[in-house]
Amino acid sequence: MALPYFHSKDPQMNLLQTQWKSQLNPALSNPLNNSSILMNVTLDVGTNVINHLLQRVQQGWIITDIQAPSVIYRNAPFNTITLSLHASAATTVNILVF
Repeated sequence: MALPYFHSKDPQMNLLQTQWKSQLNPALSNPLNNSSILMNVTLDVGTNVINHLLQRVQQGWIITDIQAPSVIYRNAPFNTITLSLHASAATTVNILVF
């Protein structure tokens, strides 16, 4: 999402808008601003397919809480619906998807 630009007859206002856009657009385009936390996701040993609820191709994921030791890694390409994770041990996690 980018800030809109409204053309004005006032050159100062146009300059301000240009400055605001140059400073705010990089922060607004950060994928972490459009993220979701999946709470209490139970992972079994092996492959686990999880609906990430983003309704777009995700760009990444971060485990924000884990309740048991387990090695977890993605084992399928990102897509618009699911996140496929492999777990070395059964555990419950919270996942930030973005």
